[in-house]
Amino acid sequence: MSDTVYSKAKEFVTAVKDLIPAESFIPLHPPVFNGKEKEYLIETVDSTFVSSVGPFVDKVETQLASLTGCKKAVAVVNGTAALHTALKLAGVMRETEVITQSLTFIATANAISYLGALPVFLDVDLDTMGLSPSSVRAFLEEFGEIREDGCYNKSTGRRISACVPMHTFGFMTRIEELIRVCREYNIPVVEDAAEALGSSYRGKPAGSFGEISALSFNGNKVVTAGGGGAILTTNDELGSKAKHITTTAKVPHRWEYRHDEIGFNYRMPNVNAALLSAQLESLDDILKHKKQLFSAYVSSFEAMGLKLNQPPAESEWNYWLMSVELNSFEERNAFLEYTNSNGVMTRPIWELMHRMPMFEHCYKDDQKNSEYLEARIVNIPSNARV
Repeated sequence: MSDTVYSKAKEFVTAVKDLIPAESFIPLHPPVFNGKEKEYLIETVDSTFVSSVGPFVDKVETQLASLTGCKKAVAVVNGTAALHTALKLAGVMRETEVITQSLTFIATANAISYLGALPVFLDVDLDTMGLSPSSVRAFLEEFGEIREDGCYNKSTGRRISACVPMHTFGFMTRIEELIRVCREYNIPVVEDAAEALGSSYRGKPAGSFGEISALSFNGNKVVTAGGGGAILTTNDELGSKAKHITTTAKVPHRWEYRHDEIGFNYRMPNVNAALLSAQLESLDDILKHKKQLFSAYVSSFEAMGLKLNQPPAESEWNYWLMSVELNSFEERNAFLEYTNSNGVMTRPIWELMHRMPMFEHCYKDDQKNSEYLEARIVNIPSNARV
């Protein structure tokens, strides 16, 4: 490790420990339970409605619809299940193609694969770290062919059944521009808003731009259900369909077990919904404290010459995972080694999807920006406990 990197990493560790009190190790993003979580959990246990039927499931769905301005929210077991269902409802089928980004968490590509579709990995913008409208337009101008039943890749002959931008670390992609490009080619947009609850673009909440989208409430998200996810939609019919197929496609009846199609057992249990409901009630306070930490980082890091990634223009950020940008892959690795060895948890951005053995056969463009970010971005403690 060079003296410069060592000095920078040492100053960083000192600054973080000053800002986030901890006895020993400072994690990346622990959950915060300062609301009615215990009260609601006890209420759920006392009621015995701890499984997939209960008032907190209904309450959470109402809360999420209100927070995001969507007509319908459907609570499910995790974000991957939400995205899988959303893609199915958008018309993604076996042997079709789905445009997405290689710079993403594995769940994005996995959900596409569950339906037998093939990801098409296109580059991201440097400032948003999300799918670039320019990359999508360039791909479609070269390969897109509009037919009566949709857009086809004239190179492979496969229908392009959807486009899935992911709001990386809660940063908003240029979602309106992406939707405009995709509409020209009759391609539905499914928002992967797993990391973006509380973020917005030009005043409109994440998850409300496309006709259907997915959220995640994993233990490391801004708010958590322990696990959990949700499907959001602006279409009442799609909302009803999402509820139906995620509850095993069971036809309502007081006692009979009749199912009218192949469905999924993706229902969020009431006990998880109780935890999430309390978390959602505290969302504004959580976001306020995370923003305060970010502001403190800005002041501290400027003096040490450490680049803190700023939210893109025209957006409000949920401050989910904050990140710094190092100067090279070698510097990134040295920084990760020092910080994690000295009581401060840091993590690199994801390995690009097209490098994974499951996806190395899929189409990718030059990935210039994705590879630049992969080599330099490090996530840092982003606690709401300050």
